[in-house]
Parts: sequence; structure tokens; C-alpha cells
Amino acid sequence: MAKGNEEETFQDLKRQLLVRPDSAPLHYNMGLAHARRQEWDEAITEFKTALELNPGLLEARINLGGIYMRKGNIEAAIEENRKVIEVDSRQINAYSNLGFLLVQQGRIDEGIEIYRKALAIHRNVPQVYANLGHAYLLKGDLDSAIEANRQALAISGGFGPAHNNLALLFARKGDRETARRHLQEAENAGFPVIPELRKELLSDEET
Repeated sequence: MAKGNEEETFQDLKRQLLVRPDSAPLHYNMGLAHARRQEWDEAITEFKTALELNPGLLEARINLGGIYMRKGNIEAAIEENRKVIEVDSRQINAYSNLGFLLVQQGRIDEGIEIYRKALAIHRNVPQVYANLGHAYLLKGDLDSAIEANRQALAISGGFGPAHNNLALLFARKGDRETARRHLQEAENAGFPVIPELRKELLSDEET
């Protein structure tokens, strides 16, 4: 969206809210508008207002959790995603976010459990498999990590994050040829591979 159009939309939302202050969708859209402007506290206020008016507006809660994560309030972000799952146990985004947050806190086993629950509901989401693989990597379980990332590629063969993960995993296992192949696939997919890993894997080819 062009900057001029974005500002026009923002001002239009403000005018609409003056007329309809009890509209949950308008407060939700205003929350999104503030988030695009990186006005995090204002976005939080709008999403909270939307939820007060309509507690079932789960996208507002997911976005609220995302902003809390950006602000470093991990516990609040975890709480918001748990609330989403309590209302709708099939919300894959909430599971994915929650698993990521738990792993970021070092609660790796809890994160793995959440990812598994997500995959029991939605089996065709490559990002969740890749996230699960990353969690296994942090545990030092390289074989489980490889299998999870291969599952991601079985769904989407060009999924860059999974190729990047596999490049790292096979490098750690000493299989440089396979690691290089996955590194190339990640780059072909436009994924920003780890520079240090790229240098390590390609150094012997460039000499």
C-alpha cells in the first residue's frame, strides 16, 4: 500500500470510529493500522478494545500476542496464544506461535509438545515441521530434527527454511555433500542462509 493511501486509510478509520466507537472490527482494523506504523502501545489498546467488544475475535488476540512478543513480554504473548487455543483448538497460528515462544524461553520439551499437537490437527504446514526440527536441533537430537525437516519438504519441496535447517544438520553430522546440496536449495528458494555456514561449506570448493 502506498504511503499516501495508507495515511488516508488511517484517517478514514479514525473518522469511522468517531461514529461507531462500539465496532469491534473497526478497532481491530485500527490495531492493524497502528501495528503497520509500529505504534505498538496504540495497537495493543485497539486490539484489547476489539476483544472487550467481541471476545471471539481471535485474530485480534493472535495479533496482540505478536506485539507482546515484539515488545519482549514473552509471558504475556504466551498467555494470549493459550487463550486462543482454549477457544479454538484448531488455530494453527496460535499453536505455531506458542511453540516458538516456549522454545525461545528454553522450554524446549514444552515447545515440542505444542508443535506435535499442532501437527496432529494440521499435518500439511511445513513451517511447523521446520520449527519442530529446530527444537529437536536445540535438544541435540539431530536425527529427529532431520526427519522433521524432511517432512516439511515432503509437503513443500522448495521450502527454504527446511533446506537451511538440513544444511546445518548435515554439516554437524559431517555429511558436507548433502549439506551443500540443501544450502544451494535454500538459496535457490531465496532464503537468507546463515553466512558462517555458507562460508564453511563452500570454502573447500572455492580453494
